[in-house]
Amino acid sequence: MGFLDREREALATALPGLDDKLVHCGLTALEQPVNPGLGLFSDAGGPGLLVPAEHGGTGASAVDAVRCTRAIGARSPSLAIAATMHNFSVASLVALAERSDGCEWMLIDAVANDRLLMSSAFAEGRSGQNILRPAMRADRRGDAWLVSGSKKPCSLSRSMDLLTMSVALDGDALGIAVIPAKQPGIAVRPFWNGLVLTGAESDEVVLTDVEVPDELMVRPDGADDELQVIGMIWFSLLVGASYLGAASALAARMIEERRGSPDTRAEVCWSLDTAMFALERVAAQLDRGEHDLASALSARYGTQQVISRVTPTAVEALGGMAFIGSPEVAYLAAATHAVAFHPPSRTSLAGAFDTYFAGGALCLG
Repeated sequence: MGFLDREREALATALPGLDDKLVHCGLTALEQPVNPGLGLFSDAGGPGLLVPAEHGGTGASAVDAVRCTRAIGARSPSLAIAATMHNFSVASLVALAERSDGCEWMLIDAVANDRLLMSSAFAEGRSGQNILRPAMRADRRGDAWLVSGSKKPCSLSRSMDLLTMSVALDGDALGIAVIPAKQPGIAVRPFWNGLVLTGAESDEVVLTDVEVPDELMVRPDGADDELQVIGMIWFSLLVGASYLGAASALAARMIEERRGSPDTRAEVCWSLDTAMFALERVAAQLDRGEHDLASALSARYGTQQVISRVTPTAVEALGGMAFIGSPEVAYLAAATHAVAFHPPSRTSLAGAFDTYFAGGALCLG
Protein backbone atom coordinates (compact mmCIF):
# COMPACT_ATOMS: atom_id res chain seq x y z
CA MET A 1 0.00 0.00 0.00
CA GLY A 2 1.44 3.34 -1.03
CA PHE A 3 1.91 6.52 0.95
CA LEU A 4 -1.48 8.08 1.85
CA ASP A 5 -3.39 5.22 0.17
CA ARG A 6 -5.24 4.24 3.38
CA GLU A 7 -6.31 7.81 3.97
CA ARG A 8 -7.50 8.33 0.41
CA GLU A 9 -9.41 5.05 0.47
CA ALA A 10 -11.13 6.13 3.69
CA LEU A 11 -12.08 9.45 2.11
CA ALA A 12 -13.37 7.77 -1.05
CA THR A 13 -15.55 5.47 1.05
CA ALA A 14 -16.91 8.13 3.39
CA LEU A 15 -17.28 11.02 0.93
CA PRO A 16 -17.31 9.54 -2.59
CA GLY A 17 -15.92 11.74 -5.33
CA LEU A 18 -14.56 14.47 -3.08
CA ASP A 19 -10.87 13.61 -3.50
CA ASP A 20 -11.08 13.56 -7.29
CA LYS A 21 -12.81 16.94 -7.33
CA LEU A 22 -10.21 18.45 -5.01
CA VAL A 23 -7.44 17.17 -7.27
CA HIS A 24 -9.19 18.71 -10.27
CA CYS A 25 -9.39 22.10 -8.53
CA GLY A 26 -5.75 22.10 -7.42
CA LEU A 27 -4.11 23.44 -4.29
CA THR A 28 -3.75 27.06 -5.38
CA ALA A 29 -7.43 27.46 -6.25
CA LEU A 30 -8.56 25.74 -3.04
CA GLU A 31 -6.47 28.03 -0.85
CA GLN A 32 -7.95 31.29 -2.10
CA PRO A 33 -10.20 33.38 0.20
CA VAL A 34 -13.12 32.50 -2.08
CA ASN A 35 -12.84 28.93 -3.29
CA PRO A 36 -14.98 25.88 -4.13
CA GLY A 37 -13.66 23.65 -1.34
CA LEU A 38 -16.42 23.96 1.23
CA GLY A 39 -19.07 23.64 -1.45
CA LEU A 40 -17.50 20.41 -2.69
CA PHE A 41 -17.21 19.15 0.89
CA SER A 42 -20.88 19.88 1.51
CA ASP A 43 -22.03 18.36 -1.79
CA ALA A 44 -20.15 15.15 -0.97
CA GLY A 45 -22.01 14.83 2.34
CA GLY A 46 -19.18 16.18 4.49
CA PRO A 47 -21.45 17.89 7.03
CA GLY A 48 -22.81 14.47 8.04
CA LEU A 49 -19.47 12.67 8.30
CA LEU A 50 -19.71 12.24 12.09
CA VAL A 51 -23.50 12.13 12.32
CA PRO A 52 -24.70 8.59 13.15
CA ALA A 53 -26.22 6.74 10.20
CA GLU A 54 -29.60 6.47 11.92
CA HIS A 55 -29.78 10.25 11.83
CA GLY A 56 -28.93 10.55 8.15
CA GLY A 57 -25.15 10.85 8.36
CA THR A 58 -22.17 8.75 7.33
CA GLY A 59 -21.50 7.58 10.87
CA ALA A 60 -17.73 7.51 10.35
CA SER A 61 -15.59 6.16 13.14
CA ALA A 62 -13.00 8.35 14.79
CA VAL A 63 -10.26 6.38 13.02
CA ASP A 64 -11.84 6.99 9.62
CA ALA A 65 -12.46 10.65 10.46
CA VAL A 66 -8.77 11.12 11.23
CA ARG A 67 -7.82 9.39 8.00
CA CYS A 68 -10.27 11.48 5.97
CA THR A 69 -8.96 14.67 7.55
CA ARG A 70 -5.35 13.83 6.68
CA ALA A 71 -6.38 13.08 3.10
CA ILE A 72 -8.24 16.38 2.83
CA GLY A 73 -5.31 18.25 4.38
CA ALA A 74 -3.00 16.86 1.72
CA ARG A 75 -5.23 18.42 -0.94
CA SER A 76 -6.20 21.65 0.83
CA PRO A 77 -5.00 22.61 4.33
CA SER A 78 -7.64 25.36 4.48
CA LEU A 79 -10.46 22.92 3.81
CA ALA A 80 -9.09 20.48 6.39
CA ILE A 81 -9.06 23.19 9.06
CA ALA A 82 -12.56 24.38 8.18
CA ALA A 83 -13.83 20.79 8.17
CA THR A 84 -12.11 20.18 11.52
CA MET A 85 -14.01 23.03 13.14
CA HIS A 86 -17.28 21.69 11.75
CA ASN A 87 -16.57 18.08 12.69
CA PHE A 88 -15.36 18.97 16.16
CA SER A 89 -18.61 20.87 16.74
CA VAL A 90 -20.73 18.01 15.43
CA ALA A 91 -18.86 15.41 17.49
CA SER A 92 -19.33 17.50 20.63
CA LEU A 93 -23.04 17.88 19.91
CA VAL A 94 -23.42 14.14 19.29
CA ALA A 95 -21.68 13.40 22.60
CA LEU A 96 -24.02 15.82 24.33
CA ALA A 97 -27.10 14.31 22.66
CA GLU A 98 -26.09 10.87 23.92
CA ARG A 99 -26.19 12.25 27.47
CA SER A 100 -29.32 14.39 27.19
CA ASP A 101 -33.05 14.14 26.59
CA GLY A 102 -33.19 17.51 24.79
CA CYS A 103 -33.65 18.46 21.15
CA GLU A 104 -30.02 17.91 20.16
CA TRP A 105 -30.85 15.01 17.84
CA MET A 106 -33.18 17.24 15.85
CA LEU A 107 -30.27 19.61 15.22
CA ILE A 108 -27.98 16.73 14.34
CA ASP A 109 -30.56 15.34 11.90
CA ALA A 110 -30.73 18.74 10.21
CA VAL A 111 -26.96 18.99 9.93
CA ALA A 112 -26.78 15.71 8.02
CA ASN A 113 -29.96 15.89 5.96
CA ASP A 114 -29.80 19.58 5.09
CA ARG A 115 -25.98 19.56 4.85
CA LEU A 116 -25.53 22.42 7.28
CA LEU A 117 -22.06 23.69 8.14
CA MET A 118 -21.34 24.44 11.80
CA SER A 119 -18.66 26.92 12.79
CA SER A 120 -16.97 26.67 16.15
CA ALA A 121 -16.74 29.68 18.46
CA PHE A 122 -15.60 27.64 21.44
CA ALA A 123 -12.16 29.21 21.85
CA GLU A 124 -10.61 32.60 21.39
CA GLY A 125 -7.37 32.83 19.47
CA ARG A 126 -5.24 32.49 22.58
CA SER A 127 -3.10 29.40 22.42
CA GLY A 128 -2.98 28.86 26.18
CA GLN A 129 -6.75 28.64 26.65
CA ASN A 130 -8.96 25.63 27.24
CA ILE A 131 -10.89 25.44 23.96
CA LEU A 132 -14.27 24.89 25.65
CA ARG A 133 -13.98 27.52 28.39
CA PRO A 134 -16.78 30.06 27.84
CA ALA A 135 -15.56 33.34 26.41
CA MET A 136 -19.03 34.95 26.36
CA ARG A 137 -21.96 35.26 28.71
CA ALA A 138 -25.64 34.75 27.93
CA ASP A 139 -28.23 36.81 29.77
CA ARG A 140 -31.76 35.58 30.26
CA ARG A 141 -34.42 37.65 28.48
CA GLY A 142 -37.89 36.17 28.92
CA ASP A 143 -37.99 32.75 27.25
CA ALA A 144 -34.73 33.31 25.41
CA TRP A 145 -31.11 34.30 25.95
CA LEU A 146 -29.16 37.29 24.67
CA VAL A 147 -25.55 36.72 23.64
CA SER A 148 -23.04 39.45 22.83
CA GLY A 149 -19.33 39.31 22.11
CA SER A 150 -16.97 38.33 19.35
CA LYS A 151 -14.93 35.36 18.21
CA LYS A 152 -11.73 35.86 16.23
CA PRO A 153 -10.56 34.03 14.32
CA CYS A 154 -13.65 31.99 13.51
CA SER A 155 -13.32 29.51 10.66
CA LEU A 156 -16.28 29.07 8.30
CA SER A 157 -17.24 32.67 9.12
CA ARG A 158 -18.80 33.26 5.69
CA SER A 159 -20.08 29.77 4.86
CA MET A 160 -21.51 28.71 8.22
CA ASP A 161 -25.16 27.81 8.54
CA LEU A 162 -24.96 27.42 12.31
CA LEU A 163 -22.68 29.00 14.91
CA THR A 164 -21.85 26.93 17.99
CA MET A 165 -20.26 28.31 21.14
CA SER A 166 -19.90 27.74 24.84
CA VAL A 167 -21.34 30.48 27.03
CA ALA A 168 -21.53 31.17 30.76
CA LEU A 169 -25.12 31.09 31.99
CA ASP A 170 -26.58 32.19 35.32
CA GLY A 171 -24.35 31.10 38.16
CA ASP A 172 -21.53 30.37 35.71
CA ALA A 173 -23.16 27.18 34.48
CA LEU A 174 -22.00 26.02 31.06
CA GLY A 175 -24.31 26.38 28.09
CA ILE A 176 -23.74 25.47 24.47
CA ALA A 177 -25.54 27.78 22.09
CA VAL A 178 -26.45 26.71 18.56
CA ILE A 179 -27.34 29.84 16.60
CA PRO A 180 -28.55 30.10 12.99
CA ALA A 181 -26.02 32.19 11.08
CA LYS A 182 -28.76 34.43 9.68
CA GLN A 183 -30.00 35.38 13.13
CA PRO A 184 -30.21 39.19 13.54
CA GLY A 185 -27.23 40.67 15.34
CA ILE A 186 -24.52 38.48 13.77
CA ALA A 187 -21.92 40.22 11.63
CA VAL A 188 -18.64 39.14 10.02
CA ARG A 189 -15.65 41.47 9.96
CA PRO A 190 -12.30 41.03 8.18
CA PHE A 191 -9.63 39.68 10.51
CA TRP A 192 -7.33 37.14 8.85
CA ASN A 193 -4.51 39.04 7.15
CA GLY A 194 -2.08 36.16 6.73
CA LEU A 195 -1.26 34.74 3.31
CA VAL A 196 -1.83 31.09 4.28
CA LEU A 197 -5.01 29.23 5.20
CA THR A 198 -7.20 32.05 3.92
CA GLY A 199 -9.57 29.48 2.45
CA ALA A 200 -10.67 28.48 5.97
CA GLU A 201 -12.60 31.79 6.23
CA SER A 202 -11.15 32.60 9.66
CA ASP A 203 -12.46 36.12 10.14
CA GLU A 204 -14.13 37.77 13.12
CA VAL A 205 -17.74 36.97 14.01
CA VAL A 206 -19.42 39.65 16.11
CA LEU A 207 -22.61 39.06 18.10
CA THR A 208 -24.68 41.99 19.33
CA ASP A 209 -27.67 41.05 21.51
CA VAL A 210 -28.28 37.90 19.49
CA GLU A 211 -31.42 36.17 20.71
CA VAL A 212 -31.07 32.44 21.28
CA PRO A 213 -34.31 30.51 21.92
CA ASP A 214 -34.18 28.39 25.04
CA GLU A 215 -34.42 25.19 22.98
CA LEU A 216 -31.17 26.14 21.19
CA MET A 217 -29.31 26.74 24.44
CA VAL A 218 -28.11 23.27 25.38
CA ARG A 219 -27.11 22.60 28.98
CA PRO A 220 -24.86 19.62 29.75
CA ASP A 221 -26.46 19.27 33.23
CA GLY A 222 -23.55 17.80 35.15
CA ALA A 223 -21.67 16.35 32.20
CA ASP A 224 -19.55 19.49 31.68
CA ASP A 225 -16.19 17.92 32.48
CA GLU A 226 -16.78 14.77 30.45
CA LEU A 227 -17.97 16.74 27.42
CA GLN A 228 -14.99 19.06 27.60
CA VAL A 229 -12.65 16.07 27.62
CA ILE A 230 -14.42 14.48 24.64
CA GLY A 231 -14.35 17.77 22.74
CA MET A 232 -10.67 18.28 23.45
CA ILE A 233 -9.85 14.77 22.25
CA TRP A 234 -11.73 15.25 18.98
CA PHE A 235 -10.13 18.64 18.41
CA SER A 236 -6.63 17.32 19.10
CA LEU A 237 -7.04 14.41 16.70
CA LEU A 238 -8.56 16.40 13.84
CA VAL A 239 -6.30 19.43 14.03
CA GLY A 240 -3.26 17.16 14.21
CA ALA A 241 -4.44 15.21 11.16
CA SER A 242 -5.11 18.43 9.23
CA TYR A 243 -1.54 19.67 9.45
CA LEU A 244 -0.15 16.17 9.08
CA GLY A 245 -1.95 16.17 5.74
CA ALA A 246 -0.24 19.42 4.69
CA ALA A 247 3.18 18.00 5.53
CA SER A 248 2.24 14.74 3.81
CA ALA A 249 1.51 16.65 0.61
CA LEU A 250 5.20 17.63 0.50
CA ALA A 251 6.25 14.05 1.18
CA ALA A 252 3.95 12.79 -1.57
CA ARG A 253 5.64 15.13 -4.04
CA MET A 254 9.01 13.70 -3.02
CA ILE A 255 7.74 10.20 -3.76
CA GLU A 256 6.05 11.10 -7.04
CA GLU A 257 8.97 13.13 -8.36
CA ARG A 258 11.67 10.85 -6.84
CA ARG A 259 13.34 13.81 -5.20
CA GLY A 260 16.01 13.34 -2.55
CA SER A 261 17.73 10.10 -1.69
CA PRO A 262 15.87 6.87 -0.86
CA ASP A 263 16.97 7.31 2.77
CA THR A 264 15.52 10.81 2.92
CA ARG A 265 12.23 9.85 1.26
CA ALA A 266 11.80 6.86 3.55
CA GLU A 267 12.63 8.81 6.70
CA VAL A 268 10.18 11.61 5.91
CA CYS A 269 7.36 9.20 5.09
CA TRP A 270 7.82 6.82 7.98
CA SER A 271 8.12 9.74 10.41
CA LEU A 272 4.82 11.18 9.22
CA ASP A 273 3.15 7.76 9.30
CA THR A 274 4.45 7.18 12.84
CA ALA A 275 2.72 10.37 13.92
CA MET A 276 -0.43 9.14 12.17
CA PHE A 277 -0.24 5.85 14.06
CA ALA A 278 -0.31 7.81 17.34
CA LEU A 279 -3.40 9.75 16.26
CA GLU A 280 -5.09 6.54 15.08
CA ARG A 281 -4.36 4.81 18.38
CA VAL A 282 -6.17 7.53 20.32
CA ALA A 283 -8.98 7.54 17.75
CA ALA A 284 -9.40 3.79 18.23
CA GLN A 285 -9.65 4.37 21.97
CA LEU A 286 -12.33 6.98 21.33
CA ASP A 287 -14.26 4.52 19.16
CA ARG A 288 -14.21 2.10 22.12
CA GLY A 289 -15.61 4.76 24.43
CA GLU A 290 -12.28 5.45 26.16
CA HIS A 291 -11.55 9.13 26.77
CA ASP A 292 -7.82 9.51 27.35
CA LEU A 293 -7.10 13.23 27.09
CA ALA A 294 -3.44 12.91 28.03
CA SER A 295 -2.84 10.47 25.18
CA ALA A 296 -4.74 12.68 22.74
CA LEU A 297 -2.73 15.78 23.62
CA SER A 298 0.52 13.78 23.60
CA ALA A 299 -0.30 12.47 20.12
CA ARG A 300 -1.11 15.95 18.90
CA TYR A 301 2.07 17.53 20.30
CA GLY A 302 4.16 14.62 19.08
CA THR A 303 2.63 15.08 15.63
CA GLN A 304 3.46 18.78 15.81
CA GLN A 305 7.11 18.00 16.55
CA VAL A 306 7.33 15.47 13.72
CA ILE A 307 5.86 18.00 11.29
CA SER A 308 8.33 20.65 12.40
CA ARG A 309 11.25 18.27 12.00
CA VAL A 310 10.51 16.70 8.62
CA THR A 311 8.98 19.62 6.70
CA PRO A 312 12.32 21.40 6.16
CA THR A 313 13.84 18.09 5.07
CA ALA A 314 11.09 17.58 2.51
CA VAL A 315 11.42 21.13 1.17
CA GLU A 316 15.19 20.75 0.84
CA ALA A 317 14.82 17.41 -0.92
CA LEU A 318 12.32 18.82 -3.40
CA GLY A 319 14.99 21.30 -4.38
CA GLY A 320 15.40 24.94 -5.22
CA MET A 321 13.79 24.72 -8.64
CA ALA A 322 10.59 23.27 -7.16
CA PHE A 323 10.61 26.03 -4.56
CA ILE A 324 11.16 28.70 -7.19
CA GLY A 325 9.00 27.24 -9.94
CA SER A 326 5.77 26.90 -7.96
CA PRO A 327 4.36 28.72 -4.93
CA GLU A 328 2.86 25.49 -3.65
CA VAL A 329 5.95 24.09 -1.94
CA ALA A 330 6.54 27.27 0.03
CA TYR A 331 2.83 27.55 0.75
CA LEU A 332 2.54 24.05 2.21
CA ALA A 333 5.66 24.57 4.30
CA ALA A 334 4.30 27.83 5.67
CA ALA A 335 0.89 26.33 6.40
CA THR A 336 2.37 23.62 8.62
CA HIS A 337 3.66 26.24 11.07
CA ALA A 338 0.10 27.08 12.14
CA VAL A 339 -0.18 23.73 13.93
CA ALA A 340 1.51 25.38 16.93
CA PHE A 341 -1.05 28.14 17.26
CA HIS A 342 -4.22 26.21 18.11
CA PRO A 343 -5.20 26.05 21.79
CA PRO A 344 -4.05 24.68 24.09
CA SER A 345 -0.46 25.27 23.05
CA ARG A 346 2.27 22.75 23.79
CA THR A 347 4.23 25.23 25.92
CA SER A 348 1.18 26.22 27.97
CA LEU A 349 0.76 22.60 29.12
CA ALA A 350 4.43 21.69 29.56
CA GLY A 351 4.21 22.10 33.33
CA ALA A 352 0.97 20.14 33.53
CA PHE A 353 2.51 17.26 31.59
CA ASP A 354 5.65 17.36 33.71
CA THR A 355 3.42 16.78 36.73
CA TYR A 356 1.42 14.12 34.89
CA PHE A 357 4.46 12.10 33.83
CA ALA A 358 5.70 12.24 37.43
CA GLY A 359 2.51 10.47 38.49
CA GLY A 360 0.16 13.39 39.13
CA ALA A 361 -3.14 14.31 37.52
CA LEU A 362 -3.24 16.20 34.23
CA CYS A 363 -4.71 19.58 35.11
CA LEU A 364 -5.41 21.98 32.26
CA GLY A 365 -6.12 24.89 34.59
